[in-house]
Amino acid sequence: MLFNLPQDTLVYSTSLGLQVCADSRVILNALPEASIDLIVTSPPFALLRQKSYGNEDQADYVAWLVEFGRAAHRPLKPTGSFVLDLGGAYQRGRPVRSLYNFRVLIEFCDAIGYHLAEEFFWFNPAKLPSPIEWVNKRKIRAKDAVNTVWWFSKTDAPKADVTRVLAPYSARMKTLLKDPEAFYTPKERPSGHDIAKAFGKDNGGAIPSNLLQIPNTESNSHYLRICKALARDGHPARFPADLPRFFIKFLTDPGDLVVDIFSGSNTTGYAAEQSDRKWLSIESDRSYAAMSSIRFMEDCDESQIKELLRRIEGNEPIRIYSSSLPLQPSQSDSQHPSPDAGRPTSQQMLF
Repeated sequence: MLFNLPQDTLVYSTSLGLQVCADSRVILNALPEASIDLIVTSPPFALLRQKSYGNEDQADYVAWLVEFGRAAHRPLKPTGSFVLDLGGAYQRGRPVRSLYNFRVLIEFCDAIGYHLAEEFFWFNPAKLPSPIEWVNKRKIRAKDAVNTVWWFSKTDAPKADVTRVLAPYSARMKTLLKDPEAFYTPKERPSGHDIAKAFGKDNGGAIPSNLLQIPNTESNSHYLRICKALARDGHPARFPADLPRFFIKFLTDPGDLVVDIFSGSNTTGYAAEQSDRKWLSIESDRSYAAMSSIRFMEDCDESQIKELLRRIEGNEPIRIYSSSLPLQPSQSDSQHPSPDAGRPTSQQMLF
């Protein structure tokens, strides 16, 4: 599949993906119909305080985010999914929760036509107590440690295979599997479920629940270590790679296209590359988009990374190969037309 994207949006590419800097509504409208297998993203939340990465006022947030959901509907395949991570918030000056994330859910389904395939909850045990006023100071609320993650689909039957994301068995289950008949007597439970001998079959893991316990502890990652070494600011609102990785494995096959429409530090693209999926990441802030290239330079030394960043921030779209070692850009990436030749207007990317 051939994508035509404006040349001035290109930031960098890898063997499997492309990072662009643009309004994702524009890019989504430029993509072919039914071309995306999975969108997994975490937009700026509707917080009361303005953040450095940009976030909409609570009053306007739902209408703003619905625009992106509507733009994503056409290029999403009938078998595709849209996974949306949303954090909760309080109303201004009151210890009362905002309903914005639930209003987003209703609008996506009623106004755009998505289906809610399932709701997930991301529990981050490492999250700091917040909000400060109600939790730390007045101590009248528990800390907010769970995000809602809406799994939307275009049809009743999106692509999905839970056997790809099985959870490790508990110690008790491992004991049962060693000798099922000695450990457990088949019987009918009060709920009516008939627990038979087949319950003792080793399926390679347990079916995961929709509560995903994933700590957001990236403090020693390559990305943050290099940001610190270069005295550069990393993106302040990153989710852990295990979160998009879970949905990438669950909802796509190798070679499928994964898109993040608010890519930030490009955790989603990085997880997709590691999972052998093609990816397209879209970020409106060019500095964040450029710095996200560090994720793919794990085999580079600091001087190489500095040079690559200099070129990227000089608006030269470079190619970073899967080995993480930089090679020369392809001809279409590296050509510098003469002044009278005109700047290329689009970049073709084959998926």
